Amino acid sequence: MQSCFANIVITGTAAVSAAGIGMAPLQQAVSRGSSCLQPVPPELGQEFSSHFWGKAEQFKATDFIPPLKARKLDRASQFAVAVSGMALADAGISKGELAAERIGIALGCGFGGIANSAEFLTGYFSGGVSGLAPVLFPNTVANAAAGNAAIEHGLKGPNITFIQRFCSSESAILAACRFLEEGRADVMLAGGVDELTLQMMRGFSATGQLQRFAAGFGEGCGMVVLEHAEHARRRGVPVRAQLEAINTVGLLVPGVEAQGIAVLLQDRRSCDLLMLSGIEAAAEPFAAAVQAATISCPGRLIGRSLAMGGTVLGLLTTMLQPGQRGLQLAASPEGPYYAISVNGGGPV
Repeated sequence: MQSCFANIVITGTAAVSAAGIGMAPLQQAVSRGSSCLQPVPPELGQEFSSHFWGKAEQFKATDFIPPLKARKLDRASQFAVAVSGMALADAGISKGELAAERIGIALGCGFGGIANSAEFLTGYFSGGVSGLAPVLFPNTVANAAAGNAAIEHGLKGPNITFIQRFCSSESAILAACRFLEEGRADVMLAGGVDELTLQMMRGFSATGQLQRFAAGFGEGCGMVVLEHAEHARRRGVPVRAQLEAINTVGLLVPGVEAQGIAVLLQDRRSCDLLMLSGIEAAAEPFAAAVQAATISCPGRLIGRSLAMGGTVLGLLTTMLQPGQRGLQLAASPEGPYYAISVNGGGPV
């Protein structure tokens, strides 16, 4: 499937990752090829002592959220609240400046809320109904992050969360573009958020996917601000990048892989900067068909998550120079596959 969005632009980016707070430390880590992964502490999980993960250790929720409010939010929601605020500020949008019902949010999420879910259920299993902590319940669902970000920043437009394996964020970005095209919003925050827990690692281990898909876990949040070029022009803000198209393929059928590659890539067979999101090995057939001046795999440096696509798109946007062509390829081992084409932007 091909969706052309030539009139949609990116006007803001923000991220929290193992590299630090914001896009600058992430860009520096990728430019230098510096790994931000650390060994999993043995005291947390002896069975994972040979594995590495990318904890967002520099993130402190109370730097962005009042302490009493931060205590009520799960870690994924804390990430989302902080990053959405940074992304809106980067796009020059202040709270109350635009109609709240015309600003929405679309997030991908893999394991958001899992820590709170485990704590909530542990209370029930150990103490019955009286052991339940009501304050934890709102954060036991994956869409809590998008909901809490919307509440904190007064966003009353479309609000949706996707869980689609390693392409969760790309699915959210596609939906955000469609909301803009359908006139359901003027501005959309889009990206992904995930937290890193031992429960997640144990889940991968139990399903036999620890070594194949999940080496180098990561956490954090990455978002871009999307809007129509005309809307950005009226606001008088600079354009970070111009979105060109989002292509997606659900499955590579054995024996006719070339057909799937052709559908996904369309006419974007060359670019200045190619970034891989999700599982790089699953994207290799597509990447091999692209002539790229530079190829980057951020997940190898900050850790992979099911919702890292927003961070990767924000990074791609930040690193593109005006006039340069960029391509983001995202893949889950069993599909889907995404190709997001962007061009470096400039003043409107």
